[in-house]
Amino acid sequence: MKLFLTASILGLALAGSAFADAAAGKVIYMAKCKACHGPTGEGVAAIAKMKGVTMKALGSKEVQAKTDAQLKKDSIAGTGKMGPVKLTDAEAGDVVAFLRTLK
Repeated sequence: MKLFLTASILGLALAGSAFADAAAGKVIYMAKCKACHGPTGEGVAAIAKMKGVTMKALGSKEVQAKTDAQLKKDSIAGTGKMGPVKLTDAEAGDVVAFLRTLK
């Protein structure tokens, strides 16, 4: 019984990411992320220079190697000099689904 419950919980956790909507994520990305990360996730050079950072392309192997949970956390809480972004958990999931299309 314990194994069944563990498998069921894991299945539900994995299914949550399956319901993310990349099209909705693109709309959110364009509204909240594009100004710094650019429309294709390559980063805006002027913003990177102003902040004194090198922006990793969101479609890069390094970024794409992160788990969905890591990308959601980075999107909501910020990372490095990137500040937090007001997103619900569902919106962050949709943004991550869109980011996965940038491979």
